Amino acid sequence: MKDEAREERIEKQIVVDAYGEKERAIGWHCYLQDSITFPFKAECIATRKTSLLRQGDKVNLFEMSPEDACTKEFFVQIKWKGREMSVPLAQLKPMAVDHQTLEAVENWQYWVDMGHEF
Repeated sequence: MKDEAREERIEKQIVVDAYGEKERAIGWHCYLQDSITFPFKAECIATRKTSLLRQGDKVNLFEMSPEDACTKEFFVQIKWKGREMSVPLAQLKPMAVDHQTLEAVENWQYWVDMGHEF
């Protein structure tokens, strides 16, 4: 369902003055980097073919993946089962985080769920 307030916030704060795919990706990366407080725990909310995580898995996030790894989707670095790897941010639900972190992740997930692309 379309959330007009969230749409406006994304357009006016995150992808403002972004004229193309690369600029929108940079806008999102800067926003997420500035808004998310690491480390935190999260739960996998959706199984994906591009990720080893399964719904219900709990992981520790410790940083954003590098900008050049986030040109089509945003990835975060996790520690899981003794390994470090990148997984899609859209796949994770933060647990016990501050309001700003939760809002940033939810903004990204909304963007993805609405079918937006860079």
